[in-house]
Amino acid sequence: MPEGIDEASEALDPSTLLTAVGVDLSPEILQQSLTHSSYAYEQGGLDNERLEFLGDAVVGQAITAALYHHYPDLPEGELAKRRASIVSTGALAEVARGISLGGYLRLGRGEELTGGREKPSLLADALEALVGAIFLDKGPQAAHDAVHRLMGDLVKRADELRESSDPKTALQEWAAAHNHGVPKYNITDSGPDHQKVFTADVFLDGHDRSSTAVGHGTGSSKKAAELAAAQAALDSLRGPRSSNA
Repeated sequence: MPEGIDEASEALDPSTLLTAVGVDLSPEILQQSLTHSSYAYEQGGLDNERLEFLGDAVVGQAITAALYHHYPDLPEGELAKRRASIVSTGALAEVARGISLGGYLRLGRGEELTGGREKPSLLADALEALVGAIFLDKGPQAAHDAVHRLMGDLVKRADELRESSDPKTALQEWAAAHNHGVPKYNITDSGPDHQKVFTADVFLDGHDRSSTAVGHGTGSSKKAAELAAAQAALDSLRGPRSSNA
């Protein structure tokens, strides 16, 4: 095991992580890329925030180039929407889970006790930090190659990811294309103040049964409920994403 990987992650062999990424990093920069600020605050040393800053730019550039070549007929605005879905926290966290990145993170006690290894934001940040480490240790081409290996499938799934990350916009576009106006959401809530559950129903003007909701969803916030309702409406109106309808 490279020197410096802490006890919380020593059950996993870092060489397995490096094999999945397709690079061989120096132990020092690998350790930094896996060190969350909570661990650095408690134990000292460098955290991965600067590497994350660098990796964010590298990932964005690599994905932009991949989209440019994969979708030669799409205008700039559509390419930008697809890029936003691919570099979103949810998509990056999905990639991080695919290489079991959470198991290698160096976390402070608080993050460890609150499930930090599974938090999408921590996983996404760590993936970007790892890409930043590759950029510094192996150079720009190696970093871009690693992004393409890890995220190339997301480029092909850009339309699906875009809808998943922003179903409200996707529903609005569908409604406009079918002359149904702007979707309208009705929000209700229940439960105590500290544990409210929000329910959203979405309606479309001019739909066959405009007085009946075309989508229904619940969530721990108004936004989450609206997103769930929008996705339910899309699935109902044109079939689930997997059907390619």
